[in-house]
Amino acid sequence: MSLVNGGAASSTLVHNAAWFYRVRTMNPQIHGAVSSSNKPLSLKTQQHPLSDSKSVSGSETRVCTPNKRLKQEPLEPLPGKQLCGLPDIEDFAYKKNIASPSSRRSPETSITAVTSVKTVGNPPDNWVEVLEGIRQMRSSEDAPVDSMGCDKAGSFLPPTERRFAVLLGALLSSQTKDQVNNAAIHRLHQNGLLTPEAVDKADESTIRELIYPVGFYTRKATYMKKIARICLVKYNGDIPNSLDDLLSLPGIGPKMAHLILHIAWNDVQGICVDTHVHRICNRLGWVSRPGTKQKTTSPEETRVALQQWLPKEEWVAINPLLVGFGQMICTPLRPRCEACTITKLCPAAFKETSSPSSKLKTSNRRSKEL
Repeated sequence: MSLVNGGAASSTLVHNAAWFYRVRTMNPQIHGAVSSSNKPLSLKTQQHPLSDSKSVSGSETRVCTPNKRLKQEPLEPLPGKQLCGLPDIEDFAYKKNIASPSSRRSPETSITAVTSVKTVGNPPDNWVEVLEGIRQMRSSEDAPVDSMGCDKAGSFLPPTERRFAVLLGALLSSQTKDQVNNAAIHRLHQNGLLTPEAVDKADESTIRELIYPVGFYTRKATYMKKIARICLVKYNGDIPNSLDDLLSLPGIGPKMAHLILHIAWNDVQGICVDTHVHRICNRLGWVSRPGTKQKTTSPEETRVALQQWLPKEEWVAINPLLVGFGQMICTPLRPRCEACTITKLCPAAFKETSSPSSKLKTSNRRSKEL
């Protein structure tokens, strides 16, 4: 009896094994599903996510080998290249707190700046001749900056009050023409708002009305109130006399801080670089990004690059000189190269003129008028 039962059991096992073999060879996916329910495969048969696989005709066989971890070598500079960094001669560096990306940023805030105490590097060719040519063109002093620049703010006031007027003039000058800025300072003076005490007591709406239409007048009115309070509490009604303290004021960036130090305290720690100086220095090929021949991308990059070679005795004069030159001749759009006397030394001469389409529109308009 046991033999019969044993034989039947053996026959059933053989039948099941044959059925399992047919299923395995006909549908490898089912076999894979069945195998996955059992114990994990050994390392030699497991499929590594990033390993190579080889397929053989007939039943699919996978040969899997784990990827070898690559040995990382320390990076080395390319031949003839040097890693860019700040000059070794820097006395100090400061960095303003950067606002959150969602907040609206002031044009003069969130800037990293570096101040040099002496010049290094090779100056550009013919820079002395170029600078002398610009001086001759600017000798008439007919640019707006010559009569309405920030240095003229509060020139008739006592020293302490004048320093505060210079600070306000520098604050309002951002994204604003000299004519508009000068008129705003004049209105503030007429209403007795050129002292910290008066600004602190005044309504912000009144300040907004008086300084309009300077650029970002709403935000600048808020900055004026905050600056006035800081000057009263921390500086006894005067303004800061150090670069770091000026940069800590709301709305004051490197360009303004250096300008205020020049005018209010006769302290030269860096070049005041605005959009005119930034544009003209790049057109003349006087500055470039560290380690490249590319143009600088911001006034602050231009300041750092310019201070590497420009003699310190030129640091104060270069701003009004180039600002006036940029207002009258080397304008942002369609510079007047035909009226410039240094075009032979300027790599950008006659390269930023009107486009052919604009010239065609102008000629068509003139023909219609005739």
